Amino acid sequence: MSKVYGSAAEALDGLLQDDMTIAAGGFGLCGIPELLLAAIRDSGAKNLTFASNNAGVDDFGIGILLQTRQVRKMMSSYVGENAEFMRQYLSGELELEFNPQGTLAERMRAGGAGIPGFYTKTGVGTQIAEGKEHKEFPTGPGGQPETYILERGIFADLSIVKAWKADTTGNCIFRKTARNFNPPAAMCGRTCVMEVEEIVEPGTLDPDCIHLPGIYVHRLIQGDHEKRIEQRTVRKREEA
Repeated sequence: MSKVYGSAAEALDGLLQDDMTIAAGGFGLCGIPELLLAAIRDSGAKNLTFASNNAGVDDFGIGILLQTRQVRKMMSSYVGENAEFMRQYLSGELELEFNPQGTLAERMRAGGAGIPGFYTKTGVGTQIAEGKEHKEFPTGPGGQPETYILERGIFADLSIVKAWKADTTGNCIFRKTARNFNPPAAMCGRTCVMEVEEIVEPGTLDPDCIHLPGIYVHRLIQGDHEKRIEQRTVRKREEA
């Protein structure tokens, strides 16, 4: 069966429902599955939980779903640059589960590997550790005990990610910063839908350059994408 679909709406057909958990790729405004997010908005699915490094900006990325009040909870590490996110969180309309950035990536990767939980020192002694199991391991100098906290793997109902190039079986390559969260996000969903800038035939991509094997990818679309700059910094032109 072909993995290639004609549009984001077609690729998500039969996959969306209220109250589901979605893992979304992207880092800042790089590698955001913008076409799939727009299709989720148009579907009207609500009370969604998103596991994503960030919440986009007010009119881009997950931000468009915050505007329509379709998101109930965010599992994120960075939520700046989004005034609507801040307003909803401070007013109690949006639930937030903060994660250190590396912990969030590892929670996704762990879910994709079938690992329900792991121990980490990151966050020990902070608010991140509150309510979590603490355990000591002899990992310090001379085997001295050190405290770790238990973090749970993320098992999402759906993964939505964006790649630069993929073949028709789903083997794909990510571009630079977009590689940060897209691979682990793709791995941890029971179903993964990927949008790409270019789809090629099998055998076209160098096997040594594949960042994510197609076994993780269930559906593919190709589309045109906006190239946004999150923070544009310029200097005045020097007069000759």
